[in-house]
Amino acid sequence: SKKLETYAQEWADTLQSQGCSPEHREQDLYGENIAWASGVRLTPERVVAMWGEEREFYDYGSNSCEEGKVCGHYTQVVWEDTRRVGCAVARCEKSEVWVCNYDPPGNWVGEKPY
Repeated sequence: SKKLETYAQEWADTLQSQGCSPEHREQDLYGENIAWASGVRLTPERVVAMWGEEREFYDYGSNSCEEGKVCGHYTQVVWEDTRRVGCAVARCEKSEVWVCNYDPPGNWVGEKPY
C-alpha cells in the first residue's frame, strides 16, 4: 500500500541519517522487517527471498524457530492475516537498509502464521 510504503520510507530515511544502522522503529501499529546489506545492491526480490530462506529454521508443529536461528522475518512475510505491505530502501555510502511494514501486524506470541 502507498500508505505503508510512505511509512517505511520515513523510517528508512531516518536510519539513513544515522548511518543505515538496521534498527526497528519503536511502534506497534504495523509489523516490520528490516534488512541490511553492505557492499552489494539488493533487489526487492532478493530481500524477500532472504527472509523466505529462514523457512528452513521454522518448525510449524511447535511454532518455533530452531535454537540459535532467526525465523521471525519469514513468519511475518507469510502471516496469513496480513493484507497490506509497503517497503522502502535507503542507501548509505557503503550499505543499504530495507524496511517493510505489514498491516495488520503478525508474529503474535503463541499464534501460528498460517
